[in-house]
Amino acid sequence: MELKLEGKTVLVTAGSKGIGLATALGYHQCGAEVAICGRSQENLDAAAAQMPGCVVLQADVSNAADVEQLVAAVNEKFGGIDILVNNAGGPPPGLFEQLADEDWEKAVQLTLMSVVRLTRLVLPHMRTQKWGRIINISSSGVRQPVPALTLSNSIRMGVLGWAKTLANQVAGDNILVNTVCPGFTDTDRIKEILANQSAATGKSVEEIAAGMAAQIPVGRIGEAREIGEVAVFLGSQAASFITGQAITVDGGAAQHY
Repeated sequence: MELKLEGKTVLVTAGSKGIGLATALGYHQCGAEVAICGRSQENLDAAAAQMPGCVVLQADVSNAADVEQLVAAVNEKFGGIDILVNNAGGPPPGLFEQLADEDWEKAVQLTLMSVVRLTRLVLPHMRTQKWGRIINISSSGVRQPVPALTLSNSIRMGVLGWAKTLANQVAGDNILVNTVCPGFTDTDRIKEILANQSAATGKSVEEIAAGMAAQIPVGRIGEAREIGEVAVFLGSQAASFITGQAITVDGGAAQHY
């Protein structure tokens, strides 16, 4: 199977660690020109050391000005973005009654508006060349809500609806839009969830992690690499007839089609 990613320009947001980094590494290994962004320069530098030639840019995707500067910088370097991987750390956990308006507003900027703004800025280049890939990293919570992740469960559904709608609007220009929905994956995010559940229940982090793994048919929590490889496939020519899809990568945990 030929992925045909050599020479394609890829922007992976929040690409300095976790699923974002695994995705960026996958594209780099396939010969793509990779740019990543993140909020921590230290993490960006560590990621860049693993990907010679990778462009790293400090940016907060929840900030509109940062998004504009980010896309402008990548365009200046490469002449356009062929593949956009929309990724960001999820909003904090919390029960509904614990969340104020400010929490909702911050989560909307991070999870929904970052995707909207980034995509709006990369679409003109993709339309001109009649080729593009937009891949959103979401969560299996859009299939089966995760307890206490009220903000994530709610707002990621908005991203999913937006992605399906956009896919229909741009398919005629050979721009494909898909969403990857990871289940429990070994990242900083899962550590946050485990710590939150530990504090709420009094159980140890190890006990909760074991219980989590027991609910997954393959018997373990996923690896970031396993999510990244799906995101790389969706950006490739091998996935040229797939659009408007939400692909769950959760080891079989969600019990539905």
